[in-house]
Amino acid sequence: MTSPDHDQHDDQHDDQQHDQHDDQHESSTGGAGTSRVGVRRVVVAAASLVVVLVAAVSSWAGIRASHPAYLLVLVVIVLVAVTVLSVWGGRAWEGRAVPRGPRSVRTTVRTLLAGTALVVVIAVVMYFRPLTASPSAVAQLVDDADVEVTESLTSIEFAPSAGATTGLVFYPGALVDPRAYAPTLRPLAEAGYLVVVVKMPMGVAFFGAGAASDVIADHPTIEHWAVGGHSLGGAVASIYARDHRGEGGVDGLVLWAAYPTGPMADAADLAVVSVSAANDGLATPDDIAASVADLPATAEFVTVPGAVHAFFGDYGDQRGDGDPTVSRQDAQAQIVEATSTFLASLPARHTASDE
Repeated sequence: MTSPDHDQHDDQHDDQQHDQHDDQHESSTGGAGTSRVGVRRVVVAAASLVVVLVAAVSSWAGIRASHPAYLLVLVVIVLVAVTVLSVWGGRAWEGRAVPRGPRSVRTTVRTLLAGTALVVVIAVVMYFRPLTASPSAVAQLVDDADVEVTESLTSIEFAPSAGATTGLVFYPGALVDPRAYAPTLRPLAEAGYLVVVVKMPMGVAFFGAGAASDVIADHPTIEHWAVGGHSLGGAVASIYARDHRGEGGVDGLVLWAAYPTGPMADAADLAVVSVSAANDGLATPDDIAASVADLPATAEFVTVPGAVHAFFGDYGDQRGDGDPTVSRQDAQAQIVEATSTFLASLPARHTASDE
């Protein structure tokens, strides 16, 4: 026979064990879920910071000289990652020893989403890194008695000291540091032509297809305009030239290792020169030959023997390109000569088209 006090003690003991069991169960489910969420977020944030650091260290000069859109993306990624680490870092550390229950569908989905977010960050940051200009190209971005160089967040301008009446708006190739074209564009300014290189958002000309309009509006004294570009830049420039040719617009199109995005053979009032490289592994000779039918019948074609795709600028070798059999300097001299001759002909062509 037991006393009432003993029964009460047993009841209290049972209640304490039951409450302790409930607390352990809650920790093994909710606590583990919180820990898992925190760990996933912390891993993604930390990895994102590492990716941004790698991109910044490897391409900082090109990032700083290009359109600020890419740098802004990096800054946003860093701010988000730092915020996640500050909010979830402590929680993930505190919950590191919490027993984990069985993985639920919801947990699996969250893990997949975290992994996808990390892949997206890596893809964006690494893919859009600029191809940085060589030191010799950057060295040509200085004023002298013949050319004044002006650089802004969105363009690089080479202006002849003696003034100019003909200008070229140039769209760089995809992801190429705009400074890389100084060796082939500065000589055009030395020959008397205004040259403005547009810095494209994320290094992609499609994101700034209409940029030539602002350049033309900012230089009302220029009487004759050509637009042009290298590779993808040339393709996008062809769209602008097609849509803005004629009176008060564009007189010429300069294609460097590029071809139009579609037929424009009916643009008879547009002067066109296509300068290509014989050993180009990207805009191949076959690609250029196929573009003949898409361009006006008066289009001129100049092939630089032994040259490759990357020789139109100076940013090192390019993946997928061919093997050169001529020096970069010799190839660029021929590119400049063909382009300068074309720009010199624009006033006469414009007069002839008016007649």
